[in-house]
Amino acid sequence: MLSQLMQSYVDQHGLNDREGIIDTVIEGVRFYRSSVGCERQPLLYQSGVIILAQGCKTIHLAEQHVNYGPGDYLVLGVPMPLECEAFAVDGKPLLGLNIDVEPSLLHQQVDQLIRFGYQCASERCNPDLGLHSVQLDERMADAVKRLLIALQSDAEANIIGSAIVAEIIYYILIGPKGHVLFDLAQHDGHYARIARVLNRIHQTYAETITVEDLAAAANMSVSAFHRSFRQVTLESPLQYLKKVRLMKAKELIVNEGKRANDAALMVGYSSPSQFSREFKRHFNATPKAVAS
Repeated sequence: MLSQLMQSYVDQHGLNDREGIIDTVIEGVRFYRSSVGCERQPLLYQSGVIILAQGCKTIHLAEQHVNYGPGDYLVLGVPMPLECEAFAVDGKPLLGLNIDVEPSLLHQQVDQLIRFGYQCASERCNPDLGLHSVQLDERMADAVKRLLIALQSDAEANIIGSAIVAEIIYYILIGPKGHVLFDLAQHDGHYARIARVLNRIHQTYAETITVEDLAAAANMSVSAFHRSFRQVTLESPLQYLKKVRLMKAKELIVNEGKRANDAALMVGYSSPSQFSREFKRHFNATPKAVAS
């Protein structure tokens, strides 16, 4: 049913030849289509919810692997540089939705849940890896269907689309991996502190950044910050920063036509030769190769 509704959206909007992510009329909701998938490659996943209706994906993060396919959704509490491979099944394209989790909506729902006595099932001292795949339950699947139906009409999407998105976020919060979002709203928790630091990295990656500065921003000791950062991202802070810089540089080279040396400087590298070495090691291709 979800795949049929998504294909109907593709047909209605003339997207059968489009590849990648397309904005919808509902703010924060994007449509994803890929005709053949992709081999394993580094990508930067933003925080939010990804719902797949057709095709399969495998996420590789350090030694962990997350598989998801039709009827699954992926919850990302924080931006994650990772590796992804995608597979079209039976010659049919991958189809999915990406939904942003708007902070004010999240805090409003968490505050209301707490006021009504709800306790997240996984309240704990240690933060958790910010990446989980979950199967849609009946209520959430129904909400996603209604969201896809609403997208068939611009009027309906604009009038009730945001309400359906709020309903989907609610079902995620009370679901088996709701703590990934629930913990984001707990301002003084370790998970929320790391999330704020990650947002800072994504905003200031071109600047000089030290682990000590990041730990201070999280109001944590350096050792506690290192430990919590690894628990959430499976990376050290500097390794995470390097991957973000390389991904941003690739975007500048591929999308904006920047020269490799210029892109290196723009993302915070002072040594073009170091940038070229690390770029080739990360993407298994030179900056010149990805530009062509």
